[in-house]
Amino acid sequence: MNIRYPNGKRYTVPHINHKETSPIEYGKRGMTLEEDLNATNEYYRQSGIAVIHKKPTPIQIVQVDYPKRSSAVIKEAYFRQPSTTDYNGVYKGRYIDFEAKETNNKTSFPLKNVHEHQIEHMRAVIQQQGITFIIIRFGLTDELFLLEGIHLLSFWHRMANGGRKSISKEELKKVGHSISIGFQPRIDYIKIIDRFLLT
Repeated sequence: MNIRYPNGKRYTVPHINHKETSPIEYGKRGMTLEEDLNATNEYYRQSGIAVIHKKPTPIQIVQVDYPKRSSAVIKEAYFRQPSTTDYNGVYKGRYIDFEAKETNNKTSFPLKNVHEHQIEHMRAVIQQQGITFIIIRFGLTDELFLLEGIHLLSFWHRMANGGRKSISKEELKKVGHSISIGFQPRIDYIKIIDRFLLT
């Protein structure tokens, strides 16, 4: 299947096993950040803690083949519009909205991994007093950080004014919040929201 972003870049669909009846394997290692967050959010939902979902991305189907009368195969499709952020939902009556990114860079997070429309969306969420942030995973060291939206906007503003085009790991340690991989839930970002983001 050929799916492209609005800028024409090809999209590669990540492999995720969606078996509704199978239990969540919290002890599984080598999971992607998205898989870990999906397992975490399912744990939160099942435990009655929060309702957070990955946002579906609407696509425009361009070409469909019908090899059989009973089946159809999508051959080409495009994203209708740029996506905002990856996840949203509600926790303790507050709107939660966040992005999740992985990098193989050892010492910094490149801001090119975030798009301007996502920054504008986060700015709008902040203006409405929602809680917004980005979760960053350094893939080579398996380090995780939660960076509040207000700080991400500050780093973005620095780049836009000719400053560095990345956030150093040292900066993340200073203004972000480190997250340890756990068992249940895998990435307990609610603990950080409780301690630092609920005011």
